[in-house]
Amino acid sequence: MFTGIVEELGSVSQITQNGSSLVLELNCSFARELTLGESVAVNGVCLTVTNITPSSFSADVTPETFRRTSLNILSSGSPVNLERAMKADGRFGGHIVSGHIDGCGRLVKTEKEENAVNVYFCASSKLGRYIIEKGSVAIDGISLTVASLTKDGQDYVFSVAVIPHTWENTILSKKNTGAPVNIECDMVGKYIEHFMNFENNPADDSIPQDFMTGFTSFH
Repeated sequence: MFTGIVEELGSVSQITQNGSSLVLELNCSFARELTLGESVAVNGVCLTVTNITPSSFSADVTPETFRRTSLNILSSGSPVNLERAMKADGRFGGHIVSGHIDGCGRLVKTEKEENAVNVYFCASSKLGRYIIEKGSVAIDGISLTVASLTKDGQDYVFSVAVIPHTWENTILSKKNTGAPVNIECDMVGKYIEHFMNFENNPADDSIPQDFMTGFTSFH
């Protein structure tokens, strides 16, 4: 579990690709503090630490994650947002972020307004239905508040107001117009929708007869 408060900007040191799966090696200052099997959010994607060196760690990217996130556009030297999993005794600075990406959107434009940078993103209706004005959204693992939301044909355009610290210490400032971003919508809305619609689309919870084959001898 994460909070969307980016801990530091790391970078990709090496990518080993095999079809639609990857092994990422990522440079970061806290590599020595990691343990094997620990979770780290990389651009908002929850990945498992599989190897550690004094200055880097490695993580596997499955074909599912490759297809559903923007990790597939990374290259050697790419900057990445990094956040370690939240400690149980830590402060909850952002919002509940699982690291499970709902889909990708695209950066539409940026506008400077006094001390803020207003950043606009385009998202499909599948994602837009869970985005509400003044609600929370994680963009590339950054916990942000939705400032505005409008419908644009089949898609939604929403904006966030980014403070100088976040702009300077995350990869948002390095994104160009049209760049893909990982979007994780507030999980509370997704759960509410699921529970509200569950009775209309009940799952078949009966156990198939062939599933029990081979288990009858156990007592």
